[in-house]
Amino acid sequence: MYLGIDLGTSGIKLVLLDAQKTLVATSDAALTVQRPHPLWSEQDPHAWWHALEDAVAHLRHTAPQAWAQVRAIGLSGQMHGAVVLDAQDQVLRPAILWNDGRAHAECLALEAQVPESRHITGNLAMPGFTAPKLCWLRTHEPQVFTRTRKVLLPKDWLRLQLVGDYVSDMSDASGTLWLDVAKRCWSVPMLEACGLNLSYMPRLIEGSASSGTLRTPLAAQWGLSPQIIVAGGAGDNAASAIGVGATSEGQGFVSLGTSGVVFQVGTTYAPAPALALHAFAHAIPQRWHQMSVMLSAASAFSWAARLTGCTNEADFAHKAASLTETEQAQAPLFLPYLSGERTPHNNPMATGVLMGMRGEHGAADIAYAVMEGVSFGLRDGLAAMGQPNVTASQQPALALVGGGARSDAWAQLVASALNRTLQRSTNAPIAAALGAARLAQLADGGLEEEVCSPLESGQLFNPSLRHQALLAPRYDRYRQLYPALQSHFHA
Repeated sequence: MYLGIDLGTSGIKLVLLDAQKTLVATSDAALTVQRPHPLWSEQDPHAWWHALEDAVAHLRHTAPQAWAQVRAIGLSGQMHGAVVLDAQDQVLRPAILWNDGRAHAECLALEAQVPESRHITGNLAMPGFTAPKLCWLRTHEPQVFTRTRKVLLPKDWLRLQLVGDYVSDMSDASGTLWLDVAKRCWSVPMLEACGLNLSYMPRLIEGSASSGTLRTPLAAQWGLSPQIIVAGGAGDNAASAIGVGATSEGQGFVSLGTSGVVFQVGTTYAPAPALALHAFAHAIPQRWHQMSVMLSAASAFSWAARLTGCTNEADFAHKAASLTETEQAQAPLFLPYLSGERTPHNNPMATGVLMGMRGEHGAADIAYAVMEGVSFGLRDGLAAMGQPNVTASQQPALALVGGGARSDAWAQLVASALNRTLQRSTNAPIAAALGAARLAQLADGGLEEEVCSPLESGQLFNPSLRHQALLAPRYDRYRQLYPALQSHFHA
């Protein structure tokens, strides 16, 4: 039995997989985000541990026999977050998260200080990455920076509690701006530019390797056998790729999670920083991936549901699906930049916009506008990846993952907007946790070709020509909004 732990932004998810990759049980616990100032986004790492303990207790209660058979644990986690520790491993301040936009000035300074940074890291310096956050701490919270002795990513702080060691994997480390992504090792020049050195960093392993074993007291407390392996694991998107079986050239997925992602696997390192694309190491050896990222996807839909007083997001999605084509064509346009944006704009100052509101518009129109705006944002990302302008049937289907994937209407909207066939399996919303469990099985000696097979075929969503005819003029108007409003975002 293999335990997958996925530390997300809005919650933590646990899955149990047996050796045949059958999902045996799941558990989850909610998390909240703190925003004490504009552009800030933080969480207390101790809240992650409390959520993990709650989810473990529930899993032990609901599946006691399966739980007792756990052989290895895998980790997936929200990327880029900065957890800073002192010499006694005490957390010095709340973790600064991936969707935090405070370090814009530090990004400019970092690239000026290390002109070859894009070549080394394969990425633009963006405020969400880890390195600019430490530069911000050095300037604005020097008392914290001076006391810092280790910097860990969110899932790797959980690992410290599990195994008592500082370890990260290649895929998650790719999002720090401290990794030489081509060589898969820490970059000394990038660390020195932030006032750090190798001693501040965890050791690096591949996601499918063992990072150590569960601490004996914790194993006893959780009712597990000693010597439980904890795999290197992965950043959440690389873990989702493992979960859906995207390990070969050209395979990929679209994620409607808290953020929105288009992900494609490659066997060579192919950076494209000028397009605000991410080029990261994959969670398994000798593989990389390209990724476009928008910072608000399902989180924007949750925001809109709360804004309109709808407590049930499934009902909110049904409202959007109830609109006629005429009503869709007259709905407002939505720029989904509630937390700024990465691909293609790389602008932390960008904000969300509802354009074209009229008195007759209601909750259903806003729900549709948000779904459509996120779909258009994903289309921008796919275009930045240079996808060929051919029919959907000429390209492989992309897996559809993330909580937003539960909505048929949204899945169909994304398929039509991207002109790609999307395949959604039953377990798509928990793909990252499944990937973590699969990495645990690999660390326990499993074979990649057996463990990382595609998920069972689920529902297919094919692009609709009728729908695309409706979307085309609205996408043209959507594309005109950002350049028209860009100067106001910086005001």
